[in-house]
Amino acid sequence: MVEQATEEELADAAALGDRTGMFNDPHTGVALAVLIKLLKAGKIDKSERVVVISTAHGLKFVEMKVKYHQRALDFPCRHANQPIELPAKIEAVKEALKKGAREQARV
Repeated sequence: MVEQATEEELADAAALGDRTGMFNDPHTGVALAVLIKLLKAGKIDKSERVVVISTAHGLKFVEMKVKYHQRALDFPCRHANQPIELPAKIEAVKEALKKGAREQARV
């Protein structure tokens, strides 16, 4: 079976994987994007166990990852986690965390 992934698909898939703590490189993003496509197409059943091997780390591709989260790429970055600039005060950090938790609770 052969499948492909666009730049947008691989970037979105890598960002989804990053949410689990993986910090993926774009090559692993391709594998994850294809996995998602094959699941949606019913080629892989949701009950099946699948192994995706990651051969590199996201630190090798920092510029791409930063641009993704800043929404500075040529496509919509659906899973961007945009940085928030805060004053260097613990109260500001606590308030931002509370606000984020409230927003997540609504989702």
